[in-house]
Amino acid sequence: MAERDDIINHSTADHLVVEYPDWLWQRLAWFQDLRFGMIIHWGPYCQWGCIESWPLVEEDTWARPDDLACWVERGKDLSRFRREYWALNRTFNPVNFDPSVWAAAAKYAGMQYAAFTTKHHDGFCMFDTRTTDYRITAPDCPFHADPRANIAQHVFDAFRAEGLAISCYFSKSDWHHPAYWDPALPAPDRNPNYDTRAKPEQWARFQQFVYDQIEELMTGYGPIDILWLDGGQVRPPRQDIRMDRIAAMARRHQPGLIIADRTVGGAFENILTPEQVIPDAPLGHPWESCLTMGDGWAYRPNDRYKSVRTLIHLLVDTVAKDGNFLLNIGPMPDGAVAPEQLARLRAIGDWMAVNGEAIYATRAIAPYAEGPVRYTSKGDTVYAIVLAEEGQERPPATVTLRDLRPAPGSKVTLLGVAGALDWTRTDDGAEISLPVGELPCKEAWVVKFVKG
Repeated sequence: MAERDDIINHSTADHLVVEYPDWLWQRLAWFQDLRFGMIIHWGPYCQWGCIESWPLVEEDTWARPDDLACWVERGKDLSRFRREYWALNRTFNPVNFDPSVWAAAAKYAGMQYAAFTTKHHDGFCMFDTRTTDYRITAPDCPFHADPRANIAQHVFDAFRAEGLAISCYFSKSDWHHPAYWDPALPAPDRNPNYDTRAKPEQWARFQQFVYDQIEELMTGYGPIDILWLDGGQVRPPRQDIRMDRIAAMARRHQPGLIIADRTVGGAFENILTPEQVIPDAPLGHPWESCLTMGDGWAYRPNDRYKSVRTLIHLLVDTVAKDGNFLLNIGPMPDGAVAPEQLARLRAIGDWMAVNGEAIYATRAIAPYAEGPVRYTSKGDTVYAIVLAEEGQERPPATVTLRDLRPAPGSKVTLLGVAGALDWTRTDDGAEISLPVGELPCKEAWVVKFVKG
């Protein structure tokens, strides 16, 4: 993932190829039904609490702020920083790695799928690849002898065991590979540091390297539902990695595979992936917003985590606009997940246990939002999700709907509370009376109306 200048906010699907075969549209409808997932950023960089791989890029000074400890401790010397960053694999020893804990937390939270970073832009592989020694199972990594060393395998297996679908994050760019960043040349930005058209043989080595790594992931790690490709600058003409060839191979091994070739457009960006933002309206194409629970993707000591209320509201707002919500966690260097992250997942799960039917397998319905209310729909059922204001722990006595009102004869209820609600039509909409007394939720309340 990226931050700051790499944030993506798609407002249109015009750049996509939408003449998909029927099977792919069916798979995308399945994907939309999931609605809520987890993305996990984890690698040796978590030992420094830095902004993942991004401080390695000379021009990306935003990733090396003056108060970044690992940057200051190295005298703000980029050469030294890079040299010692590349050696982080030699101290990465996550002895408390237990993906069953992660998967159980995701399941409890109501998540339906999980994306794991098998390789970020720094090139370190969290899987047992034959293509490079820069991997978790290499002899110079202290975790290599642990029976859990093939981390991606154990992560995918754990989440599948909880019934979650699998999204495989993979960075197309690789700043550690000599056919991407030639070590004999300066590397000023995130792109190859040589002219790929002038050195086709060097670039061909990188093309094959990417192909081989993706084939390993598509053949040795069980069923994969989504291939989530980051590094959007890797695209034709200068960085053509033959996506047609990669997609054909990947789908030969994984029939029904959805591909997210992020920000590239064309036939292989099957889902849009706005980052750290929620669009103002539906995008006209299947999409998911990926957002952090704290300030960053990777683990940072003393991170500032969003409140449970904020996270639930982000989920509701995303789904109301026909998107999926992909919420990030960043495990600590020892492999455990911070208690603050687990606590938020539990609280979200408590809310979803009551209100999940207003989230899963729903679709957007105009006007999507009305003041503190967000709408979702499922067949003849419409859900009006009332978002709590700051400090509000009970819903208002009445909710007034103007832009979307129940049809005459509709049955109106509040999820988690027995019995029908009283409601009346008004000149400009409908007024619904909400119950008094103890309610099961305090972050948002779901009014359900079924056409009579």
